[in-house]
Amino acid sequence: MTLNIGFLVFPNVQQLDLTGPYEVFASAADVRVHLLWKDLAPLRSATGLMLSPTMTLGDCPQLDLICIPGGAGVNALLNDRQVLDFVRTQAAGAQFVTSVCTGSLVLGMAGLLEGRRATSHWNAVDLLPRLGAIPTPGRVVRDGNVITAGGVTSGIDFGLTVLAELQGEVAARRVQLALEYAPAPPFDSGTPEACDADLVATVRQGMARARSEREVLLPPLRPQ
Repeated sequence: MTLNIGFLVFPNVQQLDLTGPYEVFASAADVRVHLLWKDLAPLRSATGLMLSPTMTLGDCPQLDLICIPGGAGVNALLNDRQVLDFVRTQAAGAQFVTSVCTGSLVLGMAGLLEGRRATSHWNAVDLLPRLGAIPTPGRVVRDGNVITAGGVTSGIDFGLTVLAELQGEVAARRVQLALEYAPAPPFDSGTPEACDADLVATVRQGMARARSEREVLLPPLRPQ
């Protein structure tokens, strides 16, 4: 049976949040991957790569897996009733409800992370409690049928993890080998804990505008 997997694609999406796991799923057998948006006009990602939706939200069938990637464009989705209603409706019938990076904030605003363990980009994970979620460290975090991935590159780990759930470990290993996914980064600076304070501060400053806009859109932290 063919699996229907859908990625929300939107203006200023972080393209690797989407294209990393997309490559994993699209490389597997018996999988149909959809790029979903309100219309079919090409969209510019946060880093300038143009992406073309393949199906509108209104034409989308029930998905086996829905995935919300992150990026600066997430901010515009946090109060977008059409998008949030679509995510809720699809989540009700999906086998897995998922996100990569700050896409977890959209799941939270749709009410899908209440009381669940979840993760996000390191510069946003502290915002999850505002959405009723339990921030949990990890490249991939699963709570029931909700699977969230950390920042950007963790989307590949996420894709392989979920593919193993959907089609078995052998299928996931086959795709990993085909993609030659054997990460060996040249620097140990992929997490704040591995970096000096000055480097972390510089990177945070580059994300400060999107972060401040996001904080205004999210509900306040709930009293304990």
